[in-house]
Amino acid sequence: MKSLLALLAITTALTFPGLAMARPVTLTTTLSNYGGDGAYLALYVTDAQGAYVGSLWMAGAKSKYYEHLSGWYRATGGNVAEIDGITGASVGAGRTLEITLDLADALFDAGYTLHVDAAVEDMRDSPNEVAVPLTAAGAGTAVPGRRYIVDFSYAM
Repeated sequence: MKSLLALLAITTALTFPGLAMARPVTLTTTLSNYGGDGAYLALYVTDAQGAYVGSLWMAGAKSKYYEHLSGWYRATGGNVAEIDGITGASVGAGRTLEITLDLADALFDAGYTLHVDAAVEDMRDSPNEVAVPLTAAGAGTAVPGRRYIVDFSYAM
């Protein structure tokens, strides 16, 4: 039930910010110069038990590559309905992806984790490249990635 409420809070906050207590949050992902094609990135949220709650953004438009975002793919079963309307272009090496979304206040300081999966064509996939607890205190703190991401941060 808690996951359903959180999903509704995310969906409501993203679609109708005036109906839920939400705030604009800027998510910044800086990629390293890894020497390959553009990276596909999946940004999604899990609850305190690790259960999938919802997708926030998908960088990369060709669904045939989504299976390489294996954490997100496993959590959603590859259901592209999870990302309808929240996709953008893949992100090139050395570039920065910056998006601002309205996120429900209920997601902060309540045990939720924001994950970033990364995949680059002809290179190793990197599920859970970044996993950061959503806390008010963590805002503005850069978290290093494991393979393709130099750092990730969020600001409120």
